[in-house]
Amino acid sequence: MIYPENFEIKIGFAQVREMLLELCLSPLGRHFVNRMTFLNRHDLVQRLLEQTNEFKQLLESDAEIPLQHYFDVTASLDRAAIQGTYLDVQDFFEIKMSLRTIRDSLRFISSAEEGKYESLKALGASVTVERNLIAALDKVVDDAGAVRDDATPELQRLKRDLIAQQAVLRKSITSIIKHAKSEGWTPADVEPTIRGGRLVIPVLAEHKRRVKGLIHDESNTGQTVYIEPEAIFGLNNDIKDLTNAYHRELIRILVGLTNQLRNHIPELRKAYQYLGLLDFIRAKAAFARRVEATMPKLHKYPHIKWDEAIHPLLYMAHKQLGRPTVPMSLELTQDQRILLISGPNAGGKSVSLKTVGLIQYMLQCGMLIPTADNSEAGIFHDIFIDIGDEQSIENDLSTYSSHLTNMKKFVTVADKKSLVLIDEFGTGTEPILGGAIAEAVLQNLNDSKVYGVITTHYTNLKNFAERNPGVVNGAMRYDHKNLQPLYQLEIGKPGSSFAIEIARKIGLPKHIVDKASSLVGKDKIRYDRLLEELETEKQELEKKLREATKLEEKLKRNVKEYQDLKNYLEDSKQDIMREAKGKAKLLLKDANQKIESTIQQIKQSQAEKEQTKQARQELESFATEVRKEEPRPAHKRVSNGAIKEGDYVALVGQDSSGQVVSIKGKTAEVLFGGLKTIVKVDNLEKLDRQAATKPKKEKAAAGEGYTRGMNITQRMADFTTTIDIRGEYAEDALTKLMNFTDEAIMLGIPEIKIIHGRGNGVLRQVVRDYLYSVQEVASVGNEVSERGGDGATLAVLK
Repeated sequence: MIYPENFEIKIGFAQVREMLLELCLSPLGRHFVNRMTFLNRHDLVQRLLEQTNEFKQLLESDAEIPLQHYFDVTASLDRAAIQGTYLDVQDFFEIKMSLRTIRDSLRFISSAEEGKYESLKALGASVTVERNLIAALDKVVDDAGAVRDDATPELQRLKRDLIAQQAVLRKSITSIIKHAKSEGWTPADVEPTIRGGRLVIPVLAEHKRRVKGLIHDESNTGQTVYIEPEAIFGLNNDIKDLTNAYHRELIRILVGLTNQLRNHIPELRKAYQYLGLLDFIRAKAAFARRVEATMPKLHKYPHIKWDEAIHPLLYMAHKQLGRPTVPMSLELTQDQRILLISGPNAGGKSVSLKTVGLIQYMLQCGMLIPTADNSEAGIFHDIFIDIGDEQSIENDLSTYSSHLTNMKKFVTVADKKSLVLIDEFGTGTEPILGGAIAEAVLQNLNDSKVYGVITTHYTNLKNFAERNPGVVNGAMRYDHKNLQPLYQLEIGKPGSSFAIEIARKIGLPKHIVDKASSLVGKDKIRYDRLLEELETEKQELEKKLREATKLEEKLKRNVKEYQDLKNYLEDSKQDIMREAKGKAKLLLKDANQKIESTIQQIKQSQAEKEQTKQARQELESFATEVRKEEPRPAHKRVSNGAIKEGDYVALVGQDSSGQVVSIKGKTAEVLFGGLKTIVKVDNLEKLDRQAATKPKKEKAAAGEGYTRGMNITQRMADFTTTIDIRGEYAEDALTKLMNFTDEAIMLGIPEIKIIHGRGNGVLRQVVRDYLYSVQEVASVGNEVSERGGDGATLAVLK
């Protein structure tokens, strides 16, 4: 049941129906739009939704769907069903072209892969179009709507004779007109014309006796008469006879074709019903695309769980203006059946209510609804609405009386399968009495397990929703600082009307606002202020949440960039290793070949001095060339001499240089780049003072040249990113760690792992103190528990 009778107008569905009518291609589809009605059968609604959704997918796929020649030939079929009648050429043209569209549509949909468009396939499963019928129609009428000259041999002969006679007639009439013009009997620009189906020439009235023939007509002024010359009487008669014969043959053909068509009328009616349904479904699918509608999961019981639902008409209006439409999310279940929406005027309460009514009505008319993809919906048996001014002069009813009449209908008819929509519940009379009656009605509807959406300003109804299960408060959010509605529905708390705040904002005199506040009472002011504070807190939390979301997205981007860089370095490392190994193999091969060649040359010359000397010189030259390719050390080492305070030294096998601060026994305190380190003397080698004090640019250049050599590639290939120093003395462990870390930094290793064990924690402290002092170390932390936990340290290098 739908209440009241003008429900579609009130809810806005009448506009939706008008849009669907405009989207239809023919009266066939518009017929079904006009018949569209509210349905409460789950299986039927489900099937209609599936059909529309499948056609929407067809439209979105840009497939070449047959969309031409949607002719409504119902009247022609009705006429053809009567014995003794026949259809004209235009009728047969529309039937032929529309039957071809039906056949092409059936073929197009049925040829889709298995599992696609199953509902549309089922729609046309029982529809057949006889190929022989279309062939018979095509034989008579071409695709431009004209009769084919070769429809029958007789028609073809008559057409040929008629053309021949018309050519003879044109030749004769041309000769007669030429003579008449030369004599001045006719105007200079005269042309032959038709009167009474016969060819005539215009002649000036004063010369009409000079042309022998039959006068058929004269002009309005009487200055010109139309004469059929005597010389062409016979030709005109022949053409008239041929024309009549051609017409008789054509009628005979049309009668025969109509008789053939009459045998197929029952199946043709079914085929055109299918074409009309396709047009109707296509219009619904096109509308769905306009409002971005989707197909929800449909339940057999009353249920609403919509995400990001929008009012379709409001959405299209806003889209034309380039404005966004704020969506709403709504859920009505068995435990939360009635939503009570409160909030300030012009805040969107009525729009939310109309959105619920319109979307649910569209759904149960078989239309897709403008909600998010994961939405769910159910079937209601009734929808009742009380909205707007229902004052009736005829029935002598006031607005409030009309509302009470509607309330009577709701409480006596509505049940657990009904959806009730009430706007501005309880208004129209004295507030205390109106609120009391509204609360009593709400209690009755709740007891009847009715589903509904109700808008109100009454505090007693908000309190009722808080106290009673089945009813839940909702609020239209409002920016109380700027006194602007946000048009956002929030379920779970009541809204404030902000009447006092709005009055103060617009500049109503302060003493009036203060007087109103005192009349309302402190409790009411405190209640509204609490709602205002809650709204403020919510806005602040939403702002912080947006900021946190942005930071999280930034963090994800940074992590991805780091991972991409790490992957790039790993790939580069492998490429360098492969290239270096290849060069090494080639170099070794060349060296071996050169040595073997030299030995062979010495043997063949039987150790003659000059040839042996020459071979040795060539070998030495080759060795010199090879050395040019080898890496050069960054510092010049001093081969002898004891290390003492003030000397420049380097760790054995490393390029980093430092200066000895002091020596105590077998250990030395060395200053490496501002960091003092205790190192065994045996692990140090003395550097040339001049080389050690080179400007930084020279050292950097030397280092760059070094890294271009093959040693750096080989060392990257041989380097392992994990070092185990368990059981080492702190001094020895530190030396190994420094060497290990320096080499990792030099080779560009992104991450290293030091296994030191747990023990008493001394080694772990030494390791981490040193790593924290190295500028190239980005972060230091424990290994994961499955791989050693705090018994190992991971260091990420810059």
